[in-house]
Amino acid sequence: MKETFLAMMRRKALTTKFKALDGVSFTINEGEAVALLGFNGSGKSTTLKMISGVLRPDSGQVLTRGRVAGLIEVGAGFHPDLSGRENVFLNAAILGMTRKETEDRFDDIVAFSEIEQFIDTEVKHYSSGMFLRLAFSVAIHTEVDVLLIDEILSVGDEPFQQKCIARIRQLHAEGKTLVVVSHDLNMVSDLCERGILLRDGRVEFDGESKAAVQLMRA
Repeated sequence: MKETFLAMMRRKALTTKFKALDGVSFTINEGEAVALLGFNGSGKSTTLKMISGVLRPDSGQVLTRGRVAGLIEVGAGFHPDLSGRENVFLNAAILGMTRKETEDRFDDIVAFSEIEQFIDTEVKHYSSGMFLRLAFSVAIHTEVDVLLIDEILSVGDEPFQQKCIARIRQLHAEGKTLVVVSHDLNMVSDLCERGILLRDGRVEFDGESKAAVQLMRA
């Protein structure tokens, strides 16, 4: 409010326009693993958020089929005053899972997170690593058709990262569709067979992932 008031007093513009994406269009087929590549500000995260439904395009449309879950802001639905157990059910519900689905997967979620002894402790007492482990574990066990992943593989220590990547590979092998954003170019080129390179909000390349990585590194 202070900044708005000062801008009005100084007769400065209160808003500015910025086109995050410009004419971006592509189709991702069922079961594909696709990497969204590009430097900071190229429009990768904006694209993921539109696919997830967090953002809506000003023009055009985004069409999805099946249940879509995004590992975009992991743990956004967690409440610090609730226990890990309670937050598992809360966050799973936000991600679209029924209580029965959560109950069936609860033991696997907790085991994957490796924080069994703290599952009934309030989340506000968790370390950042514990929090991210549990949040990621909930998201990765959601029953989905399309999984969106934004830089979340950088969380946790290396053994946990490798376990997360193995779980994502398993989901892809089961026929799930993956859309991945990461600055780890070696990982995404290995995990995804297709790469879409964005530059200044436009699609510069859409093809084989290793070719997209080489073009980005050029």
